[in-house]
Amino acid sequence: MERTVHQRPDELIVEQPLSIRLDGTLVSTTMRTPGDDDELAVGFCMTEGFLAGTPVTAVRSHIDDVLGSEPDAVDVGTDGLAPPPRPRLGNVSSSCGWCGSEHIDELYGRLAPLPATAPFDLDVIGSIADTVLGRQGLFSSTGSVHAAAVFDRDGHVLLTREDVGRHNAVDKVVGALVLGIDDVAPIPATGYGLFVSGRASIEMVQKAWAAGFSALVAVSAPTVLAVEAARRANLLLAGFVRGDAFNVYSPEARGDGRVGV
Repeated sequence: MERTVHQRPDELIVEQPLSIRLDGTLVSTTMRTPGDDDELAVGFCMTEGFLAGTPVTAVRSHIDDVLGSEPDAVDVGTDGLAPPPRPRLGNVSSSCGWCGSEHIDELYGRLAPLPATAPFDLDVIGSIADTVLGRQGLFSSTGSVHAAAVFDRDGHVLLTREDVGRHNAVDKVVGALVLGIDDVAPIPATGYGLFVSGRASIEMVQKAWAAGFSALVAVSAPTVLAVEAARRANLLLAGFVRGDAFNVYSPEARGDGRVGV
């Protein structure tokens, strides 16, 4: 069969390193899609426990004159009130930010179970993926980024962020809430849900738990550790959410058209 060959321009996503500092101390370097970098840095410091409840007093971006106009570092300031951080000096790829069993032990040690809240309607859970898809401009252009979003009990998507890394997209969302961007939801985000466009790894559960979300909804599967952590957290965890059918892993379905903890 004769093939027809076409040449045309294609849009590709940008992936660049960003160093994150807390009160001047380097805590991580992550590969991210430029944009919303202040939110990413603040969200990372919050979900990793570096802030320890202290308020953010300043966020400063640093631009390398050689690299161009995009920031290569963001310094999150707390006026020195945050505990001295234990830096994660290894580079974090765009696919995963976790670094072993010590991280899991630390997670269970610093986070208390989430408060019980009113249940979510099953129809709301099933609708979120399609709603968020309509807000994924970068994905529509490139097909190579993840999305994270905040939604409420009525199924309204209140905030969406995109990034080449799932964990970065979530940190951007959390950072936006910490900084009060658009005043869409509080921190802790009790009574709100977090949507992620990939799998529900334990890192996604950690970030949802640290930010106080009551539900985590993913379009793909969770891991065993993610389910274990969600149950410890008292966090609603739903996977394979792609329309009317999905799986609820934490807790069990109630049988009355709602799910909750």
